[in-house]
Amino acid sequence: MTVDGTARRRAQVLIFDADDTLWENNVVFERVIDDFLEWLDHPTLDRAQLRAVLDDIERANTTAHGYGSKVFLRSLAECLERLRERPATDAERQDIDRLALALVEHRVELMPGVADALDELAGRHELLLLTKGDQVEQQRKLDACGLLHHFRAAHIVAEKDVDTYRWLIREHGFTPANAWMIGNSPRSDILPARAAGLNAVFIPNENTWVLEDDELDPTDAGVLRLAAFRDLLRHF
Repeated sequence: MTVDGTARRRAQVLIFDADDTLWENNVVFERVIDDFLEWLDHPTLDRAQLRAVLDDIERANTTAHGYGSKVFLRSLAECLERLRERPATDAERQDIDRLALALVEHRVELMPGVADALDELAGRHELLLLTKGDQVEQQRKLDACGLLHHFRAAHIVAEKDVDTYRWLIREHGFTPANAWMIGNSPRSDILPARAAGLNAVFIPNENTWVLEDDELDPTDAGVLRLAAFRDLLRHF
């Protein structure tokens, strides 16, 4: 089996990431961060330095507390406290909550070509969905996306690491060499899937969260790189 288009000759197991693969997600967080950094108006640090502080805090909090808007708001408050060297006031926390209203109000916006491509792929292959994050928050997106009927199963997990992919293989009993993890995140979608023996399809998203970035081996023949979601139809 190669990744040059011959995968479509027989049924495969296609495992899809959700956020920033099926629909836009991180761009909403980035807009909130832009508003937050402007609101901070720090007297000595520029935006790049402020973002570096926030990234460090987010990295620690996602490790300790997981993902989602609640953890994100926690990180914003801790960033404020670190930079101002004092606890956040009630008024400041309310300001942060108002800045982040977009996270709650954001509607699921499918990436271009997703709905039509899944319609075709579901007729040729077995589809699974694997997303990480807060259970309630991710389930809300899944319920609103209108895509769940395409998938044999949809799983929400705390983290997408090698153990998660090995669990998924056992849970559904498929052969890793005949399965493909499809996503935008090198850290969560591509590298751990490859380590578990799956093939992978990397579809970059310019708005991918910086903490999901990582280096991919350009010589890895088990990774198919595509420019857009609809390009899957040429290979599967």
